[in-house]
Amino acid sequence: MKDMDRMLLGVGVLIPLWLFFGVLLTALAYPGYSHLDQAMSQLGAQGSPTQGFSAWVNNLPLGVLFVLFAVGVMRQVRGSRLASFSALLILVHGLASFATGYFPCDQGCAPAQPSFSQQMHNLAGLVMFLSLTLASLLWGFLSKRLLGSRGFGLFSLACTVLAVATAVLMAQAVEAGHSFGLYQRINYGISVIWVAGLALMLWLGRAT
Repeated sequence: MKDMDRMLLGVGVLIPLWLFFGVLLTALAYPGYSHLDQAMSQLGAQGSPTQGFSAWVNNLPLGVLFVLFAVGVMRQVRGSRLASFSALLILVHGLASFATGYFPCDQGCAPAQPSFSQQMHNLAGLVMFLSLTLASLLWGFLSKRLLGSRGFGLFSLACTVLAVATAVLMAQAVEAGHSFGLYQRINYGISVIWVAGLALMLWLGRAT
């Protein structure tokens, strides 16, 4: 494997670490911020104490990392159209991450009458969820054939199920008025851990 390929795949391992520390450090500058109850998007919301730099620390760098990783996956799976499509989904996820930073949500991120920016933010967030969830689902069936690993296939399917389940819990948390931040972090955490897993699997054994 070429050094460039290793670097691009290594980016996938960096993504969950960047997300964790980016959100953690940004939240330190937001007095009273609750990781349990508040959405990550509230760090960059209109009027928030961290609006000026949150997107530059989180959404935009993560978008770049996802795009670079997607290119790395594409370079490894050229022989499979379905796997190439999964790489395209990861690329779309990265572009949607840019959009969530460019279009910040309204104050509180849940207004009765959402602005255009809030609507675009919500749409981009939905694309982010669907793209990675579908990508992990695809690798649930691709893993054994391309990587020779039934275990990673089962891991991918488990991540897909957990992502959907926590999305349901997020919706319920909105109605209940608490714990949304917790379920959102579990939801996205599952997806980025899956990304890191895919990066390691491709690093260890080139897809055929």
